[in-house]
Amino acid sequence: MEWIERKKEVEEVNMLSPLVWAYIGDAIFETFIRVQLVNKSNAKPHKLHCESIKFVKAKAQADMLKKIHDKLTEKEQEIVRRGRNVQNHHVAKNANVADYSMSTAFEGLIGYLYLTKQDERLKEVLNLSVKNIEYYQNT
Repeated sequence: MEWIERKKEVEEVNMLSPLVWAYIGDAIFETFIRVQLVNKSNAKPHKLHCESIKFVKAKAQADMLKKIHDKLTEKEQEIVRRGRNVQNHHVAKNANVADYSMSTAFEGLIGYLYLTKQDERLKEVLNLSVKNIEYYQNT
């Protein structure tokens, strides 16, 4: 998404709340999932939507983060810690607090990589996250 101008410098992004990173990360991740599903299927929009929900729900994102955590750099693990520990007074209706916290951390990492223009690493992390895509399509 090079056509979307990202104006903030790394120092400015570092000063943002992890919830802001997660806000952007949520949009980036959902777009990534939707494109992946469209690329793999000729399904109708309703079916695509139902499939995408399996990936963007808190439990799935928490599982993805656990799966890739050891493959993250120290800096990325720090970003995850900040995202996991941020005070968030909202919990999704279909998630427990631990999964919601981990999914916020996951989205925060995605958002941070996007905002700091680490596009190649973002692509690696996204692809690692959905490497076993069939698992989520069967849940």
